Amino acid sequence: MQRLLRYAYAKLGARYPRAILVAQFQSAHLVVLGGVGMLTLYQRMTTGQFLRLVAVIEVLIAIENALSLRLLFRALRPADPWLRGDRSPACAAQAWRTLVELPVEYLRRGRRNPLLISAVPFDVYASLDLGLSWWSGVILLAGSAVVLLYGVALRYFLMELSMRPVIERISQDLPDDFAIGRPAVPLRLKLLTAVPALNIVTGVVVAGLSTNGTATLSDLGVDVVVAVLVSLTTAFYLTLLLTRSILGPIHDLRAATQRVAQGDLSVRVPVVSADETGLLAQSFNAAVAGLQEREALREAFGSYVDPEVAEKVLRDGAVLEGDEVDVTVLFLDIRDFTAFAERASAREVVALLNGLWERVIPILTRHGGHANKLIGDGLLAVFGAPMRLEDHADRAVDAALEIAAQVREAYGQRLRVGIGVNSGRVVAGTIGGGGKLDFTVIGDAVNTAARVEAQTRVTGDDVLITDAVWERLRRPHGEWAERPSSELRGKREPVRLWAPARTSEREEGRWAPAIGSSSAVRAAPTPPSG
Repeated sequence: MQRLLRYAYAKLGARYPRAILVAQFQSAHLVVLGGVGMLTLYQRMTTGQFLRLVAVIEVLIAIENALSLRLLFRALRPADPWLRGDRSPACAAQAWRTLVELPVEYLRRGRRNPLLISAVPFDVYASLDLGLSWWSGVILLAGSAVVLLYGVALRYFLMELSMRPVIERISQDLPDDFAIGRPAVPLRLKLLTAVPALNIVTGVVVAGLSTNGTATLSDLGVDVVVAVLVSLTTAFYLTLLLTRSILGPIHDLRAATQRVAQGDLSVRVPVVSADETGLLAQSFNAAVAGLQEREALREAFGSYVDPEVAEKVLRDGAVLEGDEVDVTVLFLDIRDFTAFAERASAREVVALLNGLWERVIPILTRHGGHANKLIGDGLLAVFGAPMRLEDHADRAVDAALEIAAQVREAYGQRLRVGIGVNSGRVVAGTIGGGGKLDFTVIGDAVNTAARVEAQTRVTGDDVLITDAVWERLRRPHGEWAERPSSELRGKREPVRLWAPARTSEREEGRWAPAIGSSSAVRAAPTPPSG
């Protein structure tokens, strides 16, 4: 059935919802034909009377179908923009809700149509044509209500089934955070109404067929009452047990998925049956176990590789194509580390490095950078790759200043660092071979940052930035003092360097230009308007 419906949707496109509604509503003609046939089990009639009753009820059903379809076509209008090609999330959400709630909309707006347009007029005509008493007419109306109940339930579930191919397609355009909201008709209510209704119809039909043509309309009334009582007592209890059997595992799955959405990947659903719900619970547990394994891998991977790079690798694959991007590179090195390593034990050296990186790396991450490499007592950090950042220079300068302040506060004169910051074009991507790959940035901007860091040993500053960084700054970062232009190794032209202008440098006796000299000190630029 689903394959046939998907084929029809593929052929009809935007016309499918209305066309399939017209087609499925024709089933009502067969339902009422069966109802008149059931009436012959309880009431004797001539062939002419039978044909007249069939003709009348079919005409009434045609009228009722036309009015109900008009109502449903109007209810379908909110879905028309999506059906005509507007695939925006807002139109998709509106179309999804329209089609999902269409069966309920039919019950809400058109629930009286079958009774007032079909059942009551037919009952009046049949009573007159067959010469029935008013009491027999009431019994006939009760029998018509049974047929009506079956027809309405059939329409509801056929409508749900026939709209599924369109809803499946719409769901592809819905955002991931789309809120379904409260169900229009909960599954529990569907089961607790549809199954008893089916029991009533079945009970009346079976009772009529078992009479061998000797039943009367009085028997029909008794059969309807008995069928209703059985459905609402014994059969209802069995239906309730069936509902709990189906909904119990579904509720467990829903609660488990909510915990997974909150980040709890240790949750598992008990497998309590060997039917489809048991298989579903088993599949869910396997899927969550896979997610838990992936998360453990991601956390382990992120401990050795920057989490941002790890996410990109897990999303795009191990080989990341090299992109030429504008970035800011921060190079950090520990002063006099070789001498310290000679005096200290290996355990003390490792403890010192781990303690330092425990302070430095969170600062880099908080400012949007990532630690690209740990090189012994040095660190290479990148701002602007793999995640593009428009203000990468500002972020790198903020990180450098905060790192320098943190190190001075935590270690005093026991440990000093030099930080060189430079901006420029680099190629960011994976490099390596033979099964060993590394995400890195390559370019002159990286080499220059390392040379600038080395220059901090000459100037005595904790932080030095280049003119390339200065030109990319978008917001103030305090006053900066120019250091003598340096001919860095591997550079043809001298590079202008700038350091934070701090009074503490003069107090410590280190070289610094006079604060206030326009040629030596300048404030960070004002962000450009717009």
